[in-house]
Amino acid sequence: MDHLPPGSVIKRQMLVSNKTDERQRIELYPAAATVADARFQFGEGRTANELSSWISLDQETLDLKPRGEARFRATITVPPQASRGERYAVIWASVASAADPGANVNKIHRVGIRTYLDIGTGGEPPSSFSIGELTPARDTLGVPSVRVAVQNTGERALDLSGSVTLSDGPAGMRAGPFDVVEGTTLRPGESGSVLAVLPRDVPNGPWQISVNLESGLVKETASASITFPDPGRVGKPGSPLSRLGPLWVLVTGSLVVGLVVLTGLVLLIRRSRRRTTVSG
Repeated sequence: MDHLPPGSVIKRQMLVSNKTDERQRIELYPAAATVADARFQFGEGRTANELSSWISLDQETLDLKPRGEARFRATITVPPQASRGERYAVIWASVASAADPGANVNKIHRVGIRTYLDIGTGGEPPSSFSIGELTPARDTLGVPSVRVAVQNTGERALDLSGSVTLSDGPAGMRAGPFDVVEGTTLRPGESGSVLAVLPRDVPNGPWQISVNLESGLVKETASASITFPDPGRVGKPGSPLSRLGPLWVLVTGSLVVGLVVLTGLVLLIRRSRRRTTVSG
């Protein structure tokens, strides 16, 4: 992810490796992408968009021997008149299978590098997100899962990853950590969710669940109480609590009680003194 002012030029080197035992002719090209429905979505084929049109490559093809590798360079030239905002694209390395005369479809294998580019003056916009409800469920086969609601509260797109851990279960059981299913990308202001799938033999609970999510250097944690339902059902969502929240409430409550007790003692002492003076 890069943040650039209009009129900037940046260069990036990339490495392509042939992991097969055959010589491969690899085509290189930029193409369109977008972020929608909580996913980073690729354009079809070589479909172009604004950002892909700003990307040029110093090579269009690579001829790699078995287990060979090579580097190429991508240059991004931002027009001086480019408007503020974030753009998305992919730089692809593509290999087409040998044509089959008897088939109407040829296979194309490709891997790509996602490109996130924010245009604007000043420093890089902030990245942040919040964690919402944690919803337990079991599918019809009894496999448990937890869906974690997330909202992008910053000004950059987020690629979310992380894990969940269960504790304080039946007989004090603990389980995890379990990785969340990656692939959730949220544009600024967008809400979505990540999913963690757990082993089938995890009991219903109740459990205390801890969630740790991150996108780059941005990290958030939350915890809640949940109980998994019977197979084929969705359980009651757990409302997340900050790990410092309950402690602060407890301390604050203790201080209030302490002040009340202290005030009562002062009043008693004062009343006692007054009574002593009057009786004397």
